[in-house]
Amino acid sequence: MYDEIIYEVTDPVATITFNRPESMNAWTNSMDAQLADAMQRAERDAKVVGIIVTGAGRAFCAGADMKLLSSLTEGGDGAGVAASGGEGGSGRTPRESPWDNPNGDFGGRMPYVMTMQKPVIAAVNGAVAGMAFPFTLCCDLRVVTPDALFLTAFAQRGLIAEWGLGWLLPKLVGPAVALDLLMSSRKVKGEEALALGLANYLVGADELLPFCRGYIENLARNCSPTSIAIMKRQVYEHLHRGLGPAEAESQRLMIESFGRPDFKEGVRSFLEKRPPQFGRIGE
Repeated sequence: MYDEIIYEVTDPVATITFNRPESMNAWTNSMDAQLADAMQRAERDAKVVGIIVTGAGRAFCAGADMKLLSSLTEGGDGAGVAASGGEGGSGRTPRESPWDNPNGDFGGRMPYVMTMQKPVIAAVNGAVAGMAFPFTLCCDLRVVTPDALFLTAFAQRGLIAEWGLGWLLPKLVGPAVALDLLMSSRKVKGEEALALGLANYLVGADELLPFCRGYIENLARNCSPTSIAIMKRQVYEHLHRGLGPAEAESQRLMIESFGRPDFKEGVRSFLEKRPPQFGRIGE
């Protein structure tokens, strides 16, 4: 079904691997469509508690395929690399956001990842450049190796901070650091990425996928998938709200959680000193 990504499910993890190692997994129109399709498959699969996205070979994703960028310089449409969907777009069916209309805050090419009910981890094994940069920032966590390398490169190509990066990057590292990275296009390796807040964890190259898998396995053993889904939505939606509305919605959501089976199971398992048995999303 896929020729530019690899999709694998081993309970409780879905792993999606960009699989164009000969081109450092450069982003193409078809890879974009296959990624979105695999993400939706993982979300529907009750076996999947969390999703890992990584790259084959020595890169995570080096950004848009240079053939597409060359096409743009010659007056072409770049096979959709510069469009968000629809005619001339990515070629995938736009995902109907469960939080907002498709033209809202989470209806774009990358932010649909933020609307997924299940946690998404970017396992960054090498270079992240161009449009892969905002994609990794739309993932919930970033786990990097010392060889990971973040690079915007837009200023060096006469471009701008694309796909929402001008909003996403300052939210993680602050405006001054974001401007430094965008204006200078300097390279940020794994250790600095952790120090700046771009990454959540720094692990050895051999530990990258086992660590990410272990993280999701821990969630599957100990945490309510429904609670995770709701809290993920709270975090991202509340970035657009003031404290008052966010706190008021939290009260409403807490009252709703009291009536769910997961709340009863969470209390009982604690009192009975045993691991909780939470239902999974999609069951």
